Amino acid sequence: MKHADSLALLTDLYQLTMAQSYWQSGKSETATFSLFIRSYPPNRGFFVSAGLEDVLDYLQEFSFDRPAIDYLHSTRLFAADFLDSLKGLRFTGEVWAIPEGRLFFKDEPIVEITAPVIEAQIVETFVINQINLQALIATKAARCVHAAAGRGVVDFSLRRTHGIDAGMKVARSSYLAGFSGTSNVAAGQRYGIPIVGTMAHSFITSFEREIDSFRSFVRSFPDNSTLLIDTYDTLAGARKAVEVAREMAARGQRLRGVRIDSGELASLAKEVRRIFDEAGFRDVKIIGSGGLDEYDLAALAEAGAPYDSYGVGTRMGVSADAPWFDMAYKLVEYNGRPVLKLSTGKVSSPGKKQIFRFADGRRRPLRDVIALRHEELSGAEPLLQKVLEEGKRAAPSPSLKDIRETFLDEFSRLDEAIKSIQDPANYPVELSPRLQRLKQEIEKQVAETQNGRA
Repeated sequence: MKHADSLALLTDLYQLTMAQSYWQSGKSETATFSLFIRSYPPNRGFFVSAGLEDVLDYLQEFSFDRPAIDYLHSTRLFAADFLDSLKGLRFTGEVWAIPEGRLFFKDEPIVEITAPVIEAQIVETFVINQINLQALIATKAARCVHAAAGRGVVDFSLRRTHGIDAGMKVARSSYLAGFSGTSNVAAGQRYGIPIVGTMAHSFITSFEREIDSFRSFVRSFPDNSTLLIDTYDTLAGARKAVEVAREMAARGQRLRGVRIDSGELASLAKEVRRIFDEAGFRDVKIIGSGGLDEYDLAALAEAGAPYDSYGVGTRMGVSADAPWFDMAYKLVEYNGRPVLKLSTGKVSSPGKKQIFRFADGRRRPLRDVIALRHEELSGAEPLLQKVLEEGKRAAPSPSLKDIRETFLDEFSRLDEAIKSIQDPANYPVELSPRLQRLKQEIEKQVAETQNGRA
């Protein structure tokens, strides 16, 4: 799809069929929908907010262009007068959201959208699509950064992400969550992310001799060469890289590093480090790659593997161990009336909300309270901010660099037990007394109404 002017059709059919029924029933009152994650995937104890920028761009530019209307006519599903009404439809509502880069937890509203019901309903699919993916990847990336224990981590995932848009959003979301760069050149251009790369095994095997491939590459990049040394025999490759490093030193140049992409990564790194140190090249960096994720990085850190940084690809780029969130977008208020859902295992909380975060004197998060929007809780930070008003941004957006710094600062203060890669502790999240009472009242009203007693 081209850009936001053609994205109105990026929605589920039932959003449009509901919209026509709303329209024909004269239901145009204001509705509030809340976006939240119902449960943690395995080994997750926190989430990272990401994807809001794309949502705000989409909402500001939302419209049905002529080709979109013509296509909907061609389906013969919709009334002509309803489709005519879509020609002038724009998003005119407001959005409250947790800013990108902030930590949040299950059941907490990430985004709340208030708008005439048709507007708020149609945009559901896009909102979930963008925030589900980007928060998913930012959370996975944050775990990788934590597991790497101070070593740099770079996004190598583009070739195996689920399409072009996902590849771009993975690069941005992983950088937001602490990655130091990406191999994705287009993402480097679009988002200002540092681009990082070495060489592939195909480059090595195109030469008859491995050492000749090394010599060719360092001639092209005398100030920025990292050699891939595991094509045939990793330790033999390391010794050839030492020889090339000596040749470079004689020319006043320096080999930047070597990469190991296969084998027993912990033991190989130790041997390669020994080879370079004994040759006097203690400043040559060792990069590890090859199907890594946070579990591998934690094991390598535990083993004391002397890697300086890692390239992390497929498993991060698709969040392989947890490829989706149980994310929901539920109506919580209609025409000023708080509403909720009571489906088994999918109960929602009514009303517009705010999240209050309590922290200690060192700004370490202690607990969150989900409250009603108008409440004020002394000594706590309100997390949800108004980011869109009457369809326009309420304030300029922070830069990606600033978002990343916000994340790194907050993440550094989160309890280590909650960040644990395996079996994390639960972060305390509770409902305010007022919200609890309202929920109980609405549950009672719903039960009486649906049972015919009201």
